[in-house]
Amino acid sequence: MQLERAKAIAEEVIKRLSPYCQRIEVAGSVRRKKPTVNDVDFVLIPSDLWNLQHEIMGLGQVRISGMKIMRVMAGGTQVDLYFADEKTWATLLLIRTGSAENNIRLCTMAKKKGWHLAAGGGGLFDENGQRTAGDTEASIYEALGLPYQAPWERS
Repeated sequence: MQLERAKAIAEEVIKRLSPYCQRIEVAGSVRRKKPTVNDVDFVLIPSDLWNLQHEIMGLGQVRISGMKIMRVMAGGTQVDLYFADEKTWATLLLIRTGSAENNIRLCTMAKKKGWHLAAGGGGLFDENGQRTAGDTEASIYEALGLPYQAPWERS
């Protein structure tokens, strides 16, 4: 689908879910401003899980329902909702924004240092297992010695 249609879907989902979220932000190719989008991804921190679940069910047919992700078909569009907390927010937003090539590049840079970038959102960990970055997306780039890239530069 075209980016403008995906953005409209994203705005509607945010409007419906934000009353039940501490934070919610669109991720994936919509955040990267790709002209063509396959699905619409979000990272969110729930504040009212009971009502949030009810509102998600109202979006459309639930395809996957778990502790970390829910996938819903909303009007023929796949909507992926990734659940975070304050500690995992920035890393999960980075990973779920992508692109896949950018994620591979960051993970490869970490591995060359003997570090690990936790795809589940935990952050960037050094060779001793100590979390060295992950409070912000920029902190991960900085710890890896890279200049920060805005989402639309991550293709």
